[in-house]
Amino acid sequence: MPGVFYQPMSRRRFVRRSAEAFATAALASQTRLFPRAAEPAASGKSIHLALLSDTHIPADRKGGEHRKFLPWENLKAVVPQVIQARPEGVILNGDAARLTGELGDYQELKYLLGPLAAVAPIYIGLGNHDHRENFAKIFYQHPGERQEVKDKHVLIMEWPAVRLILLDSLLYVDRVAGLLGKVQREWLAQYLEKSDQRATVLFVHHTLGDADGDLLDTERLFRLVRPHKQVKAIFYGHSHKYAFAEEAGIQLVNLPAVGYNFEDAEPVGWVDARFTAEGADLTLKAFGGNQSGDGKTTSVAWKR
Repeated sequence: MPGVFYQPMSRRRFVRRSAEAFATAALASQTRLFPRAAEPAASGKSIHLALLSDTHIPADRKGGEHRKFLPWENLKAVVPQVIQARPEGVILNGDAARLTGELGDYQELKYLLGPLAAVAPIYIGLGNHDHRENFAKIFYQHPGERQEVKDKHVLIMEWPAVRLILLDSLLYVDRVAGLLGKVQREWLAQYLEKSDQRATVLFVHHTLGDADGDLLDTERLFRLVRPHKQVKAIFYGHSHKYAFAEEAGIQLVNLPAVGYNFEDAEPVGWVDARFTAEGADLTLKAFGGNQSGDGKTTSVAWKR
């Protein structure tokens, strides 16, 4: 279930929450600079977003260690980085929780995201380690353009330059594979048929291959979107890699994980993104793993 988490608050309350959450003067000094949400780009020419994936937050703040990474500590470090970047929105593209999407996982996730939610809306999608019902109990407020799709929850975010569609690929909790399903694919086909030609970017958690642990209806998704030239890119996570590819003119972007990597060659971090009607500039913010690409901007152009 994609959701929106956004809790604007007063400057005084915001600073207090930040201090409680991080207990560091450094974070407090950063958050004081941004007492309220950033306004959307006035020109309509671009939208500035922070892209996160695979946070894997556990209920136990010192638990969930994998390959010597502690996901709770990682997100704690990332939040002030994102605040400092001043995005107009944040996307967390699935596997928000550690393994089975426990209530405690989402309570800790909400606690960690609190200072960030005070300055920008956070759009959260679910991955295979999430639990839809538990997520909804903690993230129960859902402003935004939610779509009525049976047994799936879909979110649309629109700006003058670009439209983002956050799809739901959660199939089974703590099982690797994902699925959009027929109902969601039919909804997407109908929506794209009726929508304007604004550049459209899809977000889905699962990788777009043909392995048993990928999105099981990947090829059906590609067949669906190929005729719709407004679909310019698909962003996904799941593999804990940072990679770029292309499929019939559609840009494919694999987002790195915040929680941990699976291989030393991969970064641990997030992506600072600026979307326009012509493409996107994606800057890697790596704080762990392979940091050789930290600060590098990759520009992808939309095919016309």
